[in-house]
Amino acid sequence: MIDPKLIIERLPEFFGAHDGGPMLASSDGLILTLELLGLSLLFGLLMAIPLAVARTSKNRPLSGAVWLFGYVFRGTPLLVQLFIIYYGLAQFDWVRDSWAWQYLQNAYACAILAFTLNTAAYTTEIIAGQIRNTHWGEIEAARSVGMGQWLMLRRIVLPSALRRALPAYSNEVIMMLQSTAIAGLVTLADLTGVARRIYSESYMPFEPFLTAAAIYLALTFALVWLMKRAERRYLAFLGPRKQ
Repeated sequence: MIDPKLIIERLPEFFGAHDGGPMLASSDGLILTLELLGLSLLFGLLMAIPLAVARTSKNRPLSGAVWLFGYVFRGTPLLVQLFIIYYGLAQFDWVRDSWAWQYLQNAYACAILAFTLNTAAYTTEIIAGQIRNTHWGEIEAARSVGMGQWLMLRRIVLPSALRRALPAYSNEVIMMLQSTAIAGLVTLADLTGVARRIYSESYMPFEPFLTAAAIYLALTFALVWLMKRAERRYLAFLGPRKQ
């Protein structure tokens, strides 16, 4: 049987409460999940835009290098990537002796890095596909007014590709939200990490994980609503004209 009392008593912990303190007193739970999601999506998108341009380049070595990056990170599980970065890199002396070790020994930084590289690989292919699908009429119109390759890319191709990529990218955002659930496996107290902690203390697995699932579901509905609003605004020019 479900214990509603346990859910009510421990619910504040999912919103940053700790040791009976007020909610939002720490970054545990929801706040950490949103931080992991927001930062990884931001850094991943900033990486993906230039990588997508390189992916569609006629320079075969450059395009091939980006393809290999995407193939590796899209072809291996995110959990494996996270474990390699957090646990695997520490075995190399040159990593421990480098400037990067102060970050790589931190679970938070390793999670951000793993999530960023993973979402960048998927987002690169999403944007690259839309760059390839840019209507030839837009290209011809840009050339007719004397735009060079880079100016056309900056003013015509990329803005158009980013708008048309919104439907596919919204799926990536939702998938990235679900993927942050593995952060608890490297000692981070995200939503699933808090649920694991409550389970270890109460020996009741159903209630804490059910609570975490409900919060993830609410976040998913909120993100879907936001992405649909963005699609209606930025893709309105693709809809039928009103008479």
